[in-house]
Amino acid sequence: MHTDRRLAALAGALYLVTHVTSVGAVVLYGPMVTDDAWLAGTGSGTPQLVGALLDVALAVAALGTGLFLFPLLRRHARVGALSYVALRGLEAGVILIGATAVVALVALRDAGEAAGAAGLALRELYSGTFLVGAGLVVGVHTVVLASVLWRLRAVPRWIPAVGIAGAVLVTASNLTVMFGLQGEITTARSLAAVPIFVWEISLAITLLVRGLRLPAEAPAASSPRETVAA
Repeated sequence: MHTDRRLAALAGALYLVTHVTSVGAVVLYGPMVTDDAWLAGTGSGTPQLVGALLDVALAVAALGTGLFLFPLLRRHARVGALSYVALRGLEAGVILIGATAVVALVALRDAGEAAGAAGLALRELYSGTFLVGAGLVVGVHTVVLASVLWRLRAVPRWIPAVGIAGAVLVTASNLTVMFGLQGEITTARSLAAVPIFVWEISLAITLLVRGLRLPAEAPAASSPRETVAA
């Protein structure tokens, strides 16, 4: 397999890993996120610890998507490619903070102290990292990558179009959560995340099946705006 196709396929596979790990972690965290009774409980915290491990894998996979795409895009959109790697790294760091908070919270619960202020603070820290990482940083790096792929026509244009629309929706939705206009778990918030899911799954499949269709040489910029993007 050609090097470019191999890198694209690896990036596509990691996009799929991010979805499996993120959904798995949310399911395993379960009542930890919303149920105060869990904080005062005495049962096993193993599901939550496994969820934290999945979040670690999620962080690695998220950063990996940027690192594998970077050598494919740097000749045509160096600033955009670097920005995407940096933002994926930021997202990964936020996810790891959340995973660390979960590990500490489980330890407090095992000691029978999770129902106090420290336990509540750790749970809120995890919720905050989910809001910032999966909610806000994702919206920004989606716009960055989708704009580059749109300009280069590297994938069918409906894919980045869905990505940009999804980024706007998920960012707006999570800002309403941040400012208390809706709860953390609502139907509206779930629906707002659907276009981002479609964008990433479609991009993953495209990367796995056909890779990126990039020009042989960097396209000549026709405007100052394109010069900056390249």
